[in-house]
Amino acid sequence: MGGATNLPPGFHFFPSDEDLVVHFLRRKVANLPCRPDIIPTVLLPHYNPWELNGTALQAGNQWYFFSHAAQSKNSRNGYWNPIGADETVTSSGCIVGLKKTFIFCTGEPSKGLKTNWIMHEYHLQDGGYNVSGSSTSDSSSSSRKSQRKRESNNWVICRVFESSCGSQVSFHDEGTELSCLDEVFLSLDDYDEVSLPNN
Repeated sequence: MGGATNLPPGFHFFPSDEDLVVHFLRRKVANLPCRPDIIPTVLLPHYNPWELNGTALQAGNQWYFFSHAAQSKNSRNGYWNPIGADETVTSSGCIVGLKKTFIFCTGEPSKGLKTNWIMHEYHLQDGGYNVSGSSTSDSSSSSRKSQRKRESNNWVICRVFESSCGSQVSFHDEGTELSCLDEVFLSLDDYDEVSLPNN
C-alpha cells in the first residue's frame, strides 16, 4: 500500500462497498472516531485524479478520501461526469447507502474527452447516520435527526481508480491483480473440451 498509514505491516486496505459506508462514512457523519483513522479529507476541485497520490489514501491502484457532496466536480483540467445508474449499498439486508459512478473527462463540460479514470462516490441513505441503530424517543429528536440528515447528505466517501480497459468496471474486477494460481485456473478454461480418461 502506498503512502503513510497506521496499518500494521502486511495489512492491506481492501474494503467492500458496505465497509466504506458502514464503518467509515457513517462514523464520519456521526463525528465518531474511525479505527484506523487513515482516510483523509480531500477538496475534489483542487485535484485531477492523477494528482491524488500522496493526498488521498492509496491502496494498490485505488485512492480513497472523504469529500463534500456539494463540491463542484470540476478540476483544473476537466470534470467528473456521471455514468450508469446509481447502485444501492446494503448491510444485513437493509439499504444503508448509495453508490454513484463518474468518469473523468478532460476539457470543458459537454466538450470533454473521456479518460480511464473512474470514481465511485458513496452517500449515506437517509437515516444512515444512526451508528448504534437505536432510536431516540425524546421530543427534540426530530430536530436532531433533521440536522444529522443534512450532515449525512453533505459527506461522501470516494474511491478513484484508473481502469485498464477504459470502461466502467466493478470494484472486485478492477485493480485486483491475479495471482499465479488464479492465472492457472483461468487458463484451464481453455481446456473445457478436453476429456479425462475414466479410471
